[in-house]
Amino acid sequence: MPTKKLPEKKPEKRIEKKTEKKTEKKIPKKTRWKPGNVVLPAPAALVSCAGADGSTNIITIAWCGNINSVPPMLFISVRPERHSHKMIVETGEFVVNLPGKKIARAVDYCGVTSGRDVDKWAECKLSPFAMENVSCPAVAEAPLNIGCKVARRIPLGSHDMFLATVEEVAVDAALVDAKGKFLLEKANMLCFAHGGDYALGEQKGFFGWSIQKKTKAKPGKR
Repeated sequence: MPTKKLPEKKPEKRIEKKTEKKTEKKIPKKTRWKPGNVVLPAPAALVSCAGADGSTNIITIAWCGNINSVPPMLFISVRPERHSHKMIVETGEFVVNLPGKKIARAVDYCGVTSGRDVDKWAECKLSPFAMENVSCPAVAEAPLNIGCKVARRIPLGSHDMFLATVEEVAVDAALVDAKGKFLLEKANMLCFAHGGDYALGEQKGFFGWSIQKKTKAKPGKR
Protein backbone atom coordinates (compact mmCIF):
# COMPACT_ATOMS: atom_id res chain seq x y z
CA MET A 1 0.00 0.00 0.00
CA PRO A 2 1.24 3.48 -0.80
CA THR A 3 2.25 5.44 2.23
CA LYS A 4 0.69 8.84 2.84
CA LYS A 5 3.07 11.71 3.00
CA LEU A 6 2.79 13.65 6.19
CA PRO A 7 2.37 17.41 5.79
CA GLU A 8 5.61 19.23 6.14
CA LYS A 9 5.94 21.31 9.27
CA LYS A 10 6.56 24.95 8.62
CA PRO A 11 9.59 26.25 10.44
CA GLU A 12 8.64 28.16 13.52
CA LYS A 13 9.32 31.86 13.42
CA ARG A 14 11.46 33.01 16.26
CA ILE A 15 10.16 36.09 17.87
CA GLU A 16 13.07 38.14 18.93
CA LYS A 17 12.48 40.23 22.00
CA LYS A 18 13.56 43.76 21.56
CA THR A 19 15.69 44.81 24.44
CA GLU A 20 15.46 48.45 25.34
CA LYS A 21 18.73 50.06 26.03
CA LYS A 22 18.65 51.61 29.45
CA THR A 23 20.23 55.01 29.50
CA GLU A 24 21.78 55.97 32.77
CA LYS A 25 20.50 59.23 34.20
CA LYS A 26 23.27 61.73 34.52
CA ILE A 27 23.55 63.16 38.01
CA PRO A 28 24.66 66.79 38.06
CA LYS A 29 28.04 67.43 39.58
CA LYS A 30 27.75 69.10 42.99
CA THR A 31 30.00 71.63 44.69
CA ARG A 32 30.14 71.52 48.48
CA TRP A 33 29.48 74.72 50.47
CA LYS A 34 29.76 75.32 54.18
CA PRO A 35 26.43 75.49 56.09
CA GLY A 36 24.65 78.80 55.52
CA ASN A 37 21.43 80.58 54.62
CA VAL A 38 20.79 79.33 51.10
CA VAL A 39 17.02 78.91 50.91
CA LEU A 40 16.86 81.04 47.78
CA PRO A 41 15.36 83.18 46.50
CA ALA A 42 14.26 84.93 49.69
CA PRO A 43 11.58 87.62 50.01
CA ALA A 44 12.70 91.24 49.80
CA ALA A 45 10.35 92.67 52.41
CA LEU A 46 10.12 96.25 53.61
CA VAL A 47 8.93 96.01 57.21
CA SER A 48 7.42 99.21 58.59
CA CYS A 49 6.95 99.67 62.32
CA ALA A 50 6.25 102.27 65.01
CA GLY A 51 7.66 102.87 68.48
CA ALA A 52 5.83 103.71 71.70
CA ASP A 53 6.67 107.40 71.14
CA GLY A 54 4.95 107.41 67.74
CA SER A 55 8.14 107.44 65.66
CA THR A 56 8.19 105.14 62.64
CA ASN A 57 10.81 103.33 60.61
CA ILE A 58 11.32 100.93 57.70
CA ILE A 59 13.74 98.01 57.67
CA THR A 60 14.54 95.63 54.82
CA ILE A 61 14.07 91.99 55.83
CA ALA A 62 14.98 88.81 53.97
CA TRP A 63 14.14 86.37 56.80
CA CYS A 64 10.38 86.38 56.35
CA GLY A 65 7.74 83.78 55.48
CA ASN A 66 4.43 82.05 56.13
CA ILE A 67 4.20 79.64 59.05
CA ASN A 68 0.50 78.80 59.52
CA SER A 69 -2.78 78.79 57.59
CA VAL A 70 -5.51 78.94 60.26
CA PRO A 71 -5.08 81.42 61.80
CA PRO A 72 -2.89 83.03 59.14
CA MET A 73 0.56 83.65 60.61
CA LEU A 74 4.00 84.66 59.39
CA PHE A 75 7.41 85.36 60.84
CA ILE A 76 10.17 87.90 60.50
CA SER A 77 13.65 87.66 62.03
CA VAL A 78 15.40 90.85 63.20
CA ARG A 79 18.77 91.42 64.82
CA PRO A 80 18.29 92.79 68.40
CA GLU A 81 20.67 95.69 67.75
CA ARG A 82 18.51 97.04 64.92
CA HIS A 83 16.57 100.26 65.50
CA SER A 84 13.33 98.61 64.35
CA HIS A 85 13.71 95.73 66.82
CA LYS A 86 13.06 98.02 69.79
CA MET A 87 9.99 99.51 68.09
CA ILE A 88 8.45 96.12 67.33
CA VAL A 89 9.04 94.95 70.90
CA GLU A 90 7.40 98.13 72.28
CA THR A 91 4.20 98.09 70.21
CA GLY A 92 3.97 94.43 69.15
CA GLU A 93 2.98 95.40 65.61
CA PHE A 94 4.53 95.71 62.16
CA VAL A 95 3.58 95.68 58.47
CA VAL A 96 5.25 93.45 55.90
CA ASN A 97 5.32 95.41 52.64
CA LEU A 98 6.21 93.31 49.61
CA PRO A 99 7.75 95.64 47.01
CA GLY A 100 7.90 95.72 43.23
CA LYS A 101 10.91 96.64 41.15
CA LYS A 102 9.77 100.28 40.90
CA ILE A 103 10.99 100.84 44.47
CA ALA A 104 14.06 98.59 44.26
CA ARG A 105 16.36 101.44 45.30
CA ALA A 106 14.31 101.99 48.46
CA VAL A 107 14.56 98.28 49.29
CA ASP A 108 18.34 98.52 49.18
CA TYR A 109 18.53 101.87 50.98
CA CYS A 110 16.31 100.78 53.88
CA GLY A 111 18.59 97.78 54.41
CA VAL A 112 21.91 99.64 54.55
CA THR A 113 20.94 102.73 56.60
CA SER A 114 19.60 103.15 60.14
CA GLY A 115 16.45 104.95 61.21
CA ARG A 116 18.49 106.37 64.08
CA ASP A 117 20.33 108.56 61.56
CA VAL A 118 17.95 109.21 58.66
CA ASP A 119 14.25 109.51 57.86
CA LYS A 120 13.87 106.64 55.39
CA TRP A 121 10.37 107.71 54.38
CA ALA A 122 11.66 111.09 53.23
CA GLU A 123 14.93 109.86 51.73
CA CYS A 124 13.20 107.21 49.62
CA LYS A 125 10.11 109.35 48.89
CA LEU A 126 7.83 106.66 50.28
CA SER A 127 4.29 107.40 51.43
CA PRO A 128 2.86 106.12 54.74
CA PHE A 129 -0.47 104.37 54.27
CA ALA A 130 -2.86 103.94 57.22
CA MET A 131 -3.89 100.38 57.97
CA GLU A 132 -7.14 99.58 59.80
CA ASN A 133 -6.20 96.91 62.34
CA VAL A 134 -2.64 97.89 63.21
CA SER A 135 -1.40 101.30 64.29
CA CYS A 136 1.88 101.42 62.32
CA PRO A 137 1.76 102.69 58.73
CA ALA A 138 2.25 100.64 55.58
CA VAL A 139 4.30 101.61 52.53
CA ALA A 140 1.79 102.82 49.94
CA GLU A 141 4.14 102.20 47.00
CA ALA A 142 4.45 98.48 47.80
CA PRO A 143 1.89 96.34 45.89
CA LEU A 144 1.11 94.14 48.91
CA ASN A 145 0.82 95.17 52.58
CA ILE A 146 0.34 92.69 55.44
CA GLY A 147 -0.55 94.10 58.86
CA CYS A 148 0.66 91.89 61.73
CA LYS A 149 0.55 91.59 65.52
CA VAL A 150 3.31 89.80 67.40
CA ALA A 151 2.24 86.57 69.09
CA ARG A 152 5.65 85.46 70.33
CA ARG A 153 9.30 86.47 70.21
CA ILE A 154 11.95 83.74 70.10
CA PRO A 155 15.66 84.59 70.54
CA LEU A 156 17.61 82.32 68.19
CA GLY A 157 21.16 83.67 68.19
CA SER A 158 22.03 86.41 65.73
CA HIS A 159 18.32 87.16 65.23
CA ASP A 160 15.08 87.26 67.21
CA MET A 161 12.17 85.60 65.44
CA PHE A 162 8.81 87.35 65.72
CA LEU A 163 5.87 85.01 65.19
CA ALA A 164 2.86 87.13 64.24
CA THR A 165 -0.79 86.82 63.29
CA VAL A 166 -1.94 88.43 60.06
CA GLU A 167 -4.56 91.02 60.98
CA GLU A 168 -5.23 92.52 57.54
CA VAL A 169 -4.03 92.56 53.96
CA ALA A 170 -4.09 95.46 51.48
CA VAL A 171 -3.43 94.94 47.76
CA ASP A 172 -3.11 97.42 44.90
CA ALA A 173 -6.49 97.30 43.15
CA ALA A 174 -4.82 97.61 39.72
CA LEU A 175 -3.10 94.27 40.36
CA VAL A 176 -6.27 92.28 41.09
CA ASP A 177 -8.31 90.72 38.27
CA ALA A 178 -12.09 90.22 38.06
CA LYS A 179 -11.83 86.90 39.93
CA GLY A 180 -9.89 88.43 42.81
CA LYS A 181 -6.56 86.91 41.76
CA PHE A 182 -3.33 88.81 42.45
CA LEU A 183 -1.56 89.47 39.14
CA LEU A 184 2.00 88.62 40.13
CA GLU A 185 3.25 88.88 36.56
CA LYS A 186 2.29 92.57 36.52
CA ALA A 187 3.56 93.37 40.02
CA ASN A 188 7.21 92.56 39.27
CA MET A 189 7.79 91.60 42.91
CA LEU A 190 11.36 91.62 44.20
CA CYS A 191 13.34 88.82 45.79
CA PHE A 192 16.88 88.31 47.12
CA ALA A 193 19.52 85.80 46.05
CA HIS A 194 23.23 85.92 46.91
CA GLY A 195 23.21 89.65 47.57
CA GLY A 196 21.33 90.47 44.36
CA ASP A 197 17.84 91.88 43.84
CA TYR A 198 15.69 90.11 41.24
CA ALA A 199 12.21 90.71 39.81
CA LEU A 200 9.71 87.84 39.58
CA GLY A 201 7.14 87.56 36.84
CA GLU A 202 6.74 84.62 34.44
CA GLN A 203 4.19 81.99 35.53
CA LYS A 204 5.27 78.38 35.00
CA GLY A 205 2.25 76.54 36.38
CA PHE A 206 -0.49 76.57 39.01
CA PHE A 207 -1.44 74.64 42.13
CA GLY A 208 -2.03 71.00 41.16
CA TRP A 209 -1.00 71.30 37.50
CA SER A 210 1.48 68.42 37.79
CA ILE A 211 -1.31 65.87 38.42
CA GLN A 212 -4.07 67.38 36.31
CA LYS A 213 -5.43 65.02 33.64
CA LYS A 214 -5.17 66.20 30.09
CA THR A 215 -8.59 66.80 28.53
CA LYS A 216 -9.21 65.98 24.88
CA ALA A 217 -10.60 68.77 22.77
CA LYS A 218 -14.25 68.19 21.84
CA PRO A 219 -14.93 67.92 18.07
CA GLY A 220 -16.71 70.93 16.74
CA LYS A 221 -17.56 72.76 13.57
CA ARG A 222 -14.67 74.36 11.77
